[in-house]
Amino acid sequence: MKLFVRRMGQGNPVIILHGLLGLSDNWVSFGRQLARDFEVFIPDLRNHGQSPRSTVFNFTVLADDLLELIEEHNLVNPCVIGHSLGGKTAMLFALTHPDRLSKLVIVDIALRKYSQNRDHKMLIEAMLDADLSIARSRSDVEHQLESSVHSLKLRQFLMKNLYWKDKETLDWRLNLEVLKEALPGMFEGVTPEGEFQKPALFVRGGLSDYVLEEDYPGIIKKFPGASVITIDNASHWVHADAPGEFYNRVHDFFIT
Repeated sequence: MKLFVRRMGQGNPVIILHGLLGLSDNWVSFGRQLARDFEVFIPDLRNHGQSPRSTVFNFTVLADDLLELIEEHNLVNPCVIGHSLGGKTAMLFALTHPDRLSKLVIVDIALRKYSQNRDHKMLIEAMLDADLSIARSRSDVEHQLESSVHSLKLRQFLMKNLYWKDKETLDWRLNLEVLKEALPGMFEGVTPEGEFQKPALFVRGGLSDYVLEEDYPGIIKKFPGASVITIDNASHWVHADAPGEFYNRVHDFFIT
């Protein structure tokens, strides 16, 4: 699948993969910083943002989409950054195509299977329940979300997916029905054969429980060249909570 991609800068290529319910726009500020030294590609994953929709949504096809992007742009040994869902996609790709990447950065996600929680389902259902037909402004939609999504930060995250389909009609860029159906598979682990022996950096948020110390042996087994670092006072959205430290850590990793 040919993905919508934001492209900026010049130099060695870096691809950034966003997480579930996100979109490329979430990473533009970071991408612009990185583009001072690298050529940066930030795609919208399928069923997200401005990329095409599909009834198929799993880690295998997401990794296939990444391969197609690399081949379409004739990228040689790119670095890949993946956050959450994008991180699992990047890990699967690195383990199945280790010769196609040079370095890997995984942001606050591990290889293992995760227990399903209701948070993601609740967010999807909140968007599905919003009656966009009566909304005359973006604030109308946010007001509808307030009853179920109490966190302002999460509402703002979701609202980035809202756009004007025409002059009078708002719509979600997400393929919500397909994402809801595929959601259980997003909690599955990444378990292919093989290793990625090139440099890898796993960045975890100190306030997050997505990567635990007991995950480290499994990470090192599949990524023997990996190091795991913690950014204190950062949640699952490490790049948003500690943008300066996150940028410095990733930039230093890429240039060394």
